[in-house]
Amino acid sequence: MATSASSKLSKAMKQQYMDLPQGEKVQVMYIWIDGTGEGLRCKTRTLDSEPKSVEELPEWNFDGSSTYQAEGSNSDMYLFPQAMFRDPFRKDPNKLVLCDVLKYNHKPAETNLRQSCKKIMDMVQNQHPWFGMEQEYTLLGTDGHPFGWPSNGFPGPQGPYYCGVGADKAYGRDVVEAHYRACLYAGVKICGTNAEVMPAQWEFQVGPCEGIEMGDHLWVARFLLHRVCEDFGVVASFDPKPIPGNWNGAGCHTNFSTKEMREEGGLKHIEESIEKLGKRHQYHIRAYDPKGGLDNARRLTGHHETSNINEFSAGVANRGASIRIPRSVGQEKKGYFEDRRPSANCDPYAVTEALIRTCLLNEEGEVPEKYM
Repeated sequence: MATSASSKLSKAMKQQYMDLPQGEKVQVMYIWIDGTGEGLRCKTRTLDSEPKSVEELPEWNFDGSSTYQAEGSNSDMYLFPQAMFRDPFRKDPNKLVLCDVLKYNHKPAETNLRQSCKKIMDMVQNQHPWFGMEQEYTLLGTDGHPFGWPSNGFPGPQGPYYCGVGADKAYGRDVVEAHYRACLYAGVKICGTNAEVMPAQWEFQVGPCEGIEMGDHLWVARFLLHRVCEDFGVVASFDPKPIPGNWNGAGCHTNFSTKEMREEGGLKHIEESIEKLGKRHQYHIRAYDPKGGLDNARRLTGHHETSNINEFSAGVANRGASIRIPRSVGQEKKGYFEDRRPSANCDPYAVTEALIRTCLLNEEGEVPEKYM
C-alpha cells in the first residue's frame, strides 16, 4: 500500500513547533475551488489580530495560470472571503476562509458557481430552503489502489462492509474519526458518518443547512477531509465509480425541503416538486457532476442502488429511484425528499441551485408570486 512521504515525517517533531506561542498574530488559510471544478487550493497569510467576522478579512490574489484558471500573460485572480471557520490543524485563534474566485475583470471564474447560487438562494429566502448532503468517498493509497485492499486482488464481495465493524470490514476508520472531530471543531455542520457498501468507502453527512450555507459547509468539509488524509498518507477520492465492475459507486445524495414541505400537508408540495423535476431530468443530470453527466454515467446504471441515468423515477423508500421519499415522510405527509442523482464529485452550489430553479422558480428564473 503506497502512502505519501509526508505521512512518514515525525508528527511528534512537528508538534514541538506547533506548541510554540504565536503571539498576537493570526494565521488565516484562504481556500478556493480551482479550474477543474473539483480540486481545492489553499494558501496562508498572517493577520495582526483575530478577525471577528468574514467582513474583516482582506481580499487577496493568486496565480490563476497554475490552477487551470488563467493564462500566464494575464494570470492574476482575486480571492474574496465568504465563509470563515475555526482551523482544527493550527487551532484557535487561527482561521480557515472559503473564498469566491474572481477574474481580472472581477467577473466570477468559470468554476466559481457560488455567486450564481447565492443570487438564487436570496430570491427564495422566505421559503427557508433546507438541504442535507450525504458525501460518499473512497480512501486510496497514493498509488490509486483502494486502502486496505489486497495489493493484487480484491476483498470479499460486498455485503459485510456497510456500517461494518471489525478490522476485516472497516478500512480506515482513523481517518473518518479524525475528520469528524476536525469538522466539529471548525464549525462545519457535519451530522453523521458511516462505512459504505464498498470496502474503503465511507460517507459523511452535512446539514441541515439553509440556502448558500450548504455549499459552503460541504466544500469546507471536503477540504478538511483532504487535509486529514494528507496527515495519514492516504487520498480521498470523490470519483463516482472508482472501481469498475460489481462494486458500488459514490454519490452525494441531496435531501431538500422548503418551509411549505415541512408544514402540515407538505406532501402535496413535495409531490408537486417531484413532478417538476421529472420534466427537467436532463437539466439536472448536466448540473449534477462537473463533466455535465459524463462522470455520473459510469455510476447511474440502474444497478448498485442507483437509477438509470436516462430515466426519471420516484418512489417511497426506493433506493433504485431518482427521487426517494423517505417512508416516514409518506406516513406523516410532510418533510423532505432525497435526490439520489448527484455524483460524489458534484458541486453543491450547482446541485442546490438546480433544485431551487426547478422546484421554486418559474422556467424564466422569476419568483412565483406565492413566494414573494
